[in-house]
Amino acid sequence: MTDTATDHQSHARLANFPITLFAIGMGMMGLTLSLRAAETTFDRTHTVSMAVLALSVAMLAAVALGYLAKALRYPDKVVEDWHHPVKIAFFPAISISLLLLATALVEVAPRVAAPLWLFATALQGVLALAVISAWIGHRPFQTGMMTPAWFIPAVGNVIVPLAGSHFGYIEISWLFFSGGLMFWVVLLTLVMNRLMFHDPMPGKMVPTLMILVAPPAVAFTAWLRLEGDVGAFGHFLLSAAYVFALLVTTQAAKLRKLPFALSWWALSFPIAALSIASFGYAQAVGSAAHRFIGASLLVLLIAVVALLIFRTALAVRAGKICVPE
Repeated sequence: MTDTATDHQSHARLANFPITLFAIGMGMMGLTLSLRAAETTFDRTHTVSMAVLALSVAMLAAVALGYLAKALRYPDKVVEDWHHPVKIAFFPAISISLLLLATALVEVAPRVAAPLWLFATALQGVLALAVISAWIGHRPFQTGMMTPAWFIPAVGNVIVPLAGSHFGYIEISWLFFSGGLMFWVVLLTLVMNRLMFHDPMPGKMVPTLMILVAPPAVAFTAWLRLEGDVGAFGHFLLSAAYVFALLVTTQAAKLRKLPFALSWWALSFPIAALSIASFGYAQAVGSAAHRFIGASLLVLLIAVVALLIFRTALAVRAGKICVPE
């Protein structure tokens, strides 16, 4: 292959660098926090979670630099991503990854975590409002374009209190928590309508069904941070997360038949969120059963993330990532 052809291929891959890669940041940060929750629950040192945190930061930085290069070199392609009915929902994955990073740094580097959380919270607010504004504008969205990925902006809002409550930003945390829950209910109605009464989702989008688990699971952990007690509403949120998890398992047969795509990373963060919520409940009420559930989900999460990293590396090597869709 000539140097000119190689350069052309490199430019083409950069132009097609997918915004969906930020789901890797969410998944890896979710794994970090799930490991941290397990270490706390079982009274272990944070050695493993710190090592995974370093790997997570490196992977998130690589994705961020790649997309920044695309934005600088091909800003029109970023605009295309923004106007895409599915890809637009992944823009808040940027702020979500940063919010999760700030949460992971609360105990180990609070001086870094605090300004990072403020920046990520502001970015989350801007992106969530911009995405929702685009949804309710005059854009020609059709029901078939809707997927569970549309929950991502709502999930980002309920992540804000995880570190915000620690830093004392209680009112801001409640603001984002309330907004996230409100739009979760609205989007849940729309998504379930789409799943039940319209054509099945394209095969590569089926893994995004797991995102149904994330909003109530994350909301439970946020509720626990804000209230300090499980309470009736906390029981509802955690139970809802388990119900959605059981619902998704009924679709496992479909998942096994699908080829790998970046959308498979949608499995990682919801499993992490449910594991963290289970550990949180176990700590709050002393439940051995929930401690076991949290540990089991963590084992599953480690296996899923390891497989996703392996399959993603193979796809990159084969030139199947950063190609036109």
